[in-house]
Amino acid sequence: MAQKAYSLSHTKWMCKYHVVFTPKYRRKVIYNQIRSDLGEIFRKLCQYKGIEIIEGHLMPDHVHMLLAIPPKYSVSSVMGYLKGKSSLMVFDRHANMKYKFGNRKFWAEGYYVSTVGLNEATIAKYIREQEKADIALDRLSVKECEDPFDRGPGRK
Repeated sequence: MAQKAYSLSHTKWMCKYHVVFTPKYRRKVIYNQIRSDLGEIFRKLCQYKGIEIIEGHLMPDHVHMLLAIPPKYSVSSVMGYLKGKSSLMVFDRHANMKYKFGNRKFWAEGYYVSTVGLNEATIAKYIREQEKADIALDRLSVKECEDPFDRGPGRK
């Protein structure tokens, strides 16, 4: 896979980052309508700043993105921009969520970031296959389907 070098007026660069961040309290809210809206919101916000989303996947309780961020922006400023603006846009589109996430804070504080280097294909594959791995892991885990303290109707 050929590495793509980006350019600004006086700069050639190849700065790619794998970022992961979660909704507040790691609530499983990223699905259905919110999922498609978040994808559109992230694409639009990144387009405004000249950031390329190489790979991205929205899990029920976290977001994985592989981003090519120009060197004129720091990773922390881009993450603040993405999380802050997307939070406002989500609450504008889904006003009923303000009650679950008081004070317009949709995302949890903090994020994970790692530089990609020359193994971009490996990271992109990991992001694509992350959901399949989580689903398989959930199927293997043992979950209690019944309340162990419930003795049935009429029993105490």
